[in-house]
Amino acid sequence: MTRTHRAFVYCSAIIATLSATLLIAPKVSAQPSNRTPAVVGEKLADGQAYVTLVRLEHQPDSSQNGRILIALEENGMKGIPIYESTDEGATWHFAVHAVDTAQKDNSRCNLHWQPHLAEVPRAIGSLSAGTVLLSASSVCNDERGRMAQMQLELWGSTDVGRTWQYRGTVAEGTAALPVWEPNLQILDDGSLVTYYSSETHKADGYNQLLCHKVSKDQGKTWGPEVYDVAFPGGVERPGMAIVTRLPDRRYVMNYESVEGPVQNQVYLKFSRDGLNWGDPADRGTPVQTQSGIFPANCPVVSWFPLGGPNGVLIVSARGAGGGGDPGGRSLFWNTNNGLEPWWETPAPVQKGANSRAGWTQALMLKRDGSMLHITSSASADAPNNASRNEILFAAKKLDFNRYEAEDATQKGGAPMRDRSMSNGGKVRLGAKDVGRLTFHVQVPSAGAYTLAVDYDDLGFPATPRLMANGAAVGGTAAALQRDEAAAGAGNRDLGTRGTGKKMELSGSVQLKAGDNVIEVAGGEYALDIDFLQVTPSTK
Repeated sequence: MTRTHRAFVYCSAIIATLSATLLIAPKVSAQPSNRTPAVVGEKLADGQAYVTLVRLEHQPDSSQNGRILIALEENGMKGIPIYESTDEGATWHFAVHAVDTAQKDNSRCNLHWQPHLAEVPRAIGSLSAGTVLLSASSVCNDERGRMAQMQLELWGSTDVGRTWQYRGTVAEGTAALPVWEPNLQILDDGSLVTYYSSETHKADGYNQLLCHKVSKDQGKTWGPEVYDVAFPGGVERPGMAIVTRLPDRRYVMNYESVEGPVQNQVYLKFSRDGLNWGDPADRGTPVQTQSGIFPANCPVVSWFPLGGPNGVLIVSARGAGGGGDPGGRSLFWNTNNGLEPWWETPAPVQKGANSRAGWTQALMLKRDGSMLHITSSASADAPNNASRNEILFAAKKLDFNRYEAEDATQKGGAPMRDRSMSNGGKVRLGAKDVGRLTFHVQVPSAGAYTLAVDYDDLGFPATPRLMANGAAVGGTAAALQRDEAAAGAGNRDLGTRGTGKKMELSGSVQLKAGDNVIEVAGGEYALDIDFLQVTPSTK
């Protein structure tokens, strides 16, 4: 954990009562106030943070394939709770606590923090295909209930998560020099690599750094520590490394840069082999929109075969900086192999925000094309108490043809939060040639596309202008039906309300494969621009 982690480490332990019965909780949909947006999702469990997910695909008993396991971090010292679903995440039930059986007193020493799940895809040495691997922090508390020692350990299960066997210890730490956040990958040659955050090099001038170790014997022993992201000076705290595989066989790592040049900025680094990440002092590529909005804290990068020939990279985070939603209710996506620009889309779960809500989230593409999203959220009865957080889940299809106005390059416009708008934001665009939005859009193939701009006039009839790759695009404006419940005063931030009609300007255009520049220019009067939609023409 890369901020002042001890603030919650030293909190009193609250042992949550976890039901072993089927959980089919009602959807949470609290009425929003002027300042607090609604929370959307179904409750899965009580828990603070760190949700990790694996969908089993390599089980010896093929009837077990498709089963989903999740692990998370909860209060107390009962171990790491494991939940499962056999219906693609529609319902969940508690399976077991993974406990540190090597310890005599699990009330004082147990598996406790930052779990990560993976499945072995094929037989590798002593690991059979389908073995589920759990990496996590095993913590020992002192007599005052405060963390004194910790180990990053690897455990395995050959019975779909029902029982767990110790395999090895990756790294050790103490309260003064901790190690955090293990993330496991299985390389093509069968080696295991664990990436983690380490504070054990403070004497060498590193407040915290990211590193990895490799095991050639299926997790029993681990090789030397190799730095991946490290900034000398004793101030910066890169942390929370998550690694995933790309279709071109490269690996991508994301991390947060706490106390860096841009506080909590998320970056990407790339590697051909998962082991060599370049100069540790090279920050890599920032994740940010054209307008400078960026995901902040606790990032998770995932790749899915959606959105075009490159697929889509999605980054979740606790919040956003650069003018984005600090509550972190959007996901950042990119169909250009991680190169700028990035765009936002509303997350399936609309979580309640507090200091630990959204720390490491889980995403999974369902067979129907919707995205299952699981994350920690503030509870309605104690929203500022992170120890009372709950785990919410929801699924919906994400739109990778929609480009939010607040993410575009802006000239003569003012970005505003407005919960009646897509993704809770808009740009108030200046009239005539004062205002202009520029969208750098990638399309998978050349051809005819329909451009549609959703906007509000402000009580004075006005229509924006469209251009594609420098040429004017003729379009037709039409009124849209407004969702009066969403557009009510309770759902619009005070001082930013539009007062006119909700409209859509649409036109057809030929676009080239790859990069295209779409511009939305001001109308006769100021306008609120919600988003640009770019879809292949069906005619």
